[in-house]
Amino acid sequence: MQPPSSDPSLIYRSRDALAAVDALAAAMVYLDLFTSLAGEPTDVAGVAARFGLHPRPTDVLCTLLVAQGLLERDASGVCRVSETAREFLIAGAPYDARPYYAAMAEKPGVADFLKVLQTGKPANWPGEEGEADWHAAMREPAFAEAFTAAMDCRGRVLAPALASAVNLNDEARVLDIGGGSGVYSIALAEQIPTLTGTVLEASPVDTIARRRIAEAGLSSRIHVVTADMFADAWPDDHNVHLFSNVLHDWDEPECRTLLARSAEALPAGGRILIHDMLLDDDKAGPLWAAEYSVLLSTVTQGRIYSAAEIGGWLNALGFTLADPQPTALGRSVLTASRQA
Repeated sequence: MQPPSSDPSLIYRSRDALAAVDALAAAMVYLDLFTSLAGEPTDVAGVAARFGLHPRPTDVLCTLLVAQGLLERDASGVCRVSETAREFLIAGAPYDARPYYAAMAEKPGVADFLKVLQTGKPANWPGEEGEADWHAAMREPAFAEAFTAAMDCRGRVLAPALASAVNLNDEARVLDIGGGSGVYSIALAEQIPTLTGTVLEASPVDTIARRRIAEAGLSSRIHVVTADMFADAWPDDHNVHLFSNVLHDWDEPECRTLLARSAEALPAGGRILIHDMLLDDDKAGPLWAAEYSVLLSTVTQGRIYSAAEIGGWLNALGFTLADPQPTALGRSVLTASRQA
């Protein structure tokens, strides 16, 4: 794999940001959020309590509005309307733009995000037994094939950049948790000829990974273990664990569980690589990450996290973090190390 010669950021950002306008419309049309905060500022927990919303998507919404410059959040976490919002988005404003969005009330995406705000549950990808997110849909082979192909094409841009950004030695043995098609393990193996590894994936994606790895001619160096990453045992003979675009699919308790399982399976001196889009530590941007977080909160159980949030979880497990290193498409890689 080689990095592309052109920058595809616009192509990928257009998709990553497609739910952000729905979130903005929901805030205006259904909640009249700016009018409410103009009268009585509050923090994310206060917004959730005031409107009867779930904390996770409420955090996502407020982060988006801060990144857009429509809310301002102080050091204590209290959100206030910005001058732009005061001029355009509150009742009685001189240039009230809320009627411009009123027709979006019936737009499916706006209604979906309102449902997410109210329940904390994904609003798409209908699955079995009342489930409604892509984790359930991924058990269907046809859907898993299509979705994994979508992540693989993005991975062909991200994986070479990841391989160039991390410093792995010749003895690296990588466990690629939730590794999808294996695209990241393939790029790392191509970068370091002595590197070996394992992709840990559930069925039916495990079959896709085996096929993709065989096509790359790397079946002798990259193996696939079929497992539920939450319920099944992990191999304990790998000194590097990779989570590439995985944590953003899960809420904080599940992220902490995955990192704790990683800590249990890693040897002394082992490292964890977190490759993902990251919010700034003050969660005021970047805008692309805040926009993508809305999409994730609509279709998964997760959101985008900051390096400070992830770092806090890893510090509690005895790891120290290096500064994030940029890769591609607004993503970065965090390296967490455990003392030998």
